[in-house]
Amino acid sequence: MSMKNNSFEPASRLSKDKKGLTSGSPDTVFGGSLEPLAEVGGTLQEFAGVKATRLRPDLRVLQSLRRIIRAVEVHSRKLASSYNVTGHQLVCLLTIQEKGPLTATAIASEIHLSPSTVVGILDRLEEKKLIQRKRDEKDRRQVHVIITDIGRELVEQAPSPLQEKLAQALLNLPELEQDTIALSLEKIVDLMEAGQIEAPPILEAGSREIPDKNA
Repeated sequence: MSMKNNSFEPASRLSKDKKGLTSGSPDTVFGGSLEPLAEVGGTLQEFAGVKATRLRPDLRVLQSLRRIIRAVEVHSRKLASSYNVTGHQLVCLLTIQEKGPLTATAIASEIHLSPSTVVGILDRLEEKKLIQRKRDEKDRRQVHVIITDIGRELVEQAPSPLQEKLAQALLNLPELEQDTIALSLEKIVDLMEAGQIEAPPILEAGSREIPDKNA
């Protein structure tokens, strides 16, 4: 099959040699737009699979994991550089805004972090004037955390935590597909012998706020 100007030949000609098209080299198959391929039968995923199958399954898994790690790193850097907060701090702020006033213990329970870790996060948020701590008028032993106007403004401007976007995307999938993805990832954890590593359900790269108990 010849190509000109980085585009495919008309579908009428391609349909005569569909077998040759799918068995050709990646440069031949993927030299231009994939949209015309839909006219010759099959799906775009089938044609895209020609290129994907060139990698061994283990390399495809590693490549996918690396892409996930990279996405987390990019999101974490954006939060730090643009909004001067970490992913954990943003999740903490969102929780206080939605359900506050809350005690540190209640926040820890909501975001699945230890109380001592949450106290450190709250210290940093208070230094940035994003939250305030106030003692309960009836029980002075209770300290409640509330969000400030500055904190509320930051929450409205900052992007959603990465895990929220993922959670929403998963909810849009059929339940069977959600379970399949979860089981596949859990299997990878087992294969890497990483099941004993503690990890809260918050996607963030190299947070200093979470002590590494597994080192």
